[in-house]
Amino acid sequence: MWHPTGIKNPRGYGAIRSVALGLALTTTLLVGAAPLYAQTFSQPISEAVARPKQPLNSLPNPYHSVENWAHLPEGRSWGASAGVAVDPSGTSIWVAERCGANSCAGSDLPPILHFDMSGRLIKAFGAGMFIFPHGIFADQEGNVWVTDGLGKDGKGHQVFKFSPEGKVLLTLGKAGVAGDAPDEFNAPSAVLVAPNGDIFVGDGHGVINGQYTNARIVKFNRDGKFIKTWGMKGSAPGEMDIPHTLAMDSHGRLFLGDRQNNRIQIFDQNGAFFDQWYQFSRPSGVYIDKNDIIYVADSESESVSKNHDGWKRGIRIGRVADGVVTGFIPDPVEKATGSSSAEGVTADAAGNIYGAEVGLKRLMKYVKN
Repeated sequence: MWHPTGIKNPRGYGAIRSVALGLALTTTLLVGAAPLYAQTFSQPISEAVARPKQPLNSLPNPYHSVENWAHLPEGRSWGASAGVAVDPSGTSIWVAERCGANSCAGSDLPPILHFDMSGRLIKAFGAGMFIFPHGIFADQEGNVWVTDGLGKDGKGHQVFKFSPEGKVLLTLGKAGVAGDAPDEFNAPSAVLVAPNGDIFVGDGHGVINGQYTNARIVKFNRDGKFIKTWGMKGSAPGEMDIPHTLAMDSHGRLFLGDRQNNRIQIFDQNGAFFDQWYQFSRPSGVYIDKNDIIYVADSESESVSKNHDGWKRGIRIGRVADGVVTGFIPDPVEKATGSSSAEGVTADAAGNIYGAEVGLKRLMKYVKN
């Protein structure tokens, strides 16, 4: 299989990295002759930083937690909330919540929730549309994108674009159809929209009902026209196993939370591999703010996962510039057998962190001390 770097069946890390180093220039993406914005690539960070010899569990925690920050209507309780996103203004929070349970199948509750900074519910919509709300993203125009990660009864395996008022503006994928064609998804986990409007979908969520789903990133233009796809199941650079979360830094690099491989992979927007980071543990959620501070949520180490013992669950904070992890908010649950701590993560303009929890069915807020 041809990889996006142009190397046929690359298995060695150094082979792909040598291609990535050739991209360590300022590259301007073009549509016709009009530049959209520049991507600046520096040298990949050192192996000592990217592959620490010991788990990073003892970093300082500069935050304290605020429980019950977001208020649901009377009579409604929290379900699993895998996705959380900050509005582009940094002053409101969007949550994808699974209808008081871990699925919206058969429910008439609206799963897309919008909160102001006091935790007051502003709006809720999407009732009857979803099976398994998963990834959520708010674009620069204030529109909200949500993935539906399962399929049932003619629904699911889609990505929806909503206006802030809840009007459906664009739909990607075929309702209830799991596939790997350019217009199909199989358990889409994440969605991200670049500043130029290009759409990226992390498509796949490992094994579901005994069948392996997809393991790829799918790219569309702002109108939903298919551009390309890259990735395949595996653990080599450029390969993936549960492409669970996406983020983008200020240079336009795409950060993939490659969860089952316990790493973050970094690509340019055409799929060329640049680097891989292991120092942020097992990534369920990744968010990068405007200052290139990176927040990574690990909800599965030493619980769901059987291949990442020693690493503690929680939210690790660091710098994109050098890949250094500077802080850690540990999961207060010492022993767990399922998902625990945040799966989705974001941060507001004031630096407060929000963690969407599947296992404990809640939304946590973390404020700097």
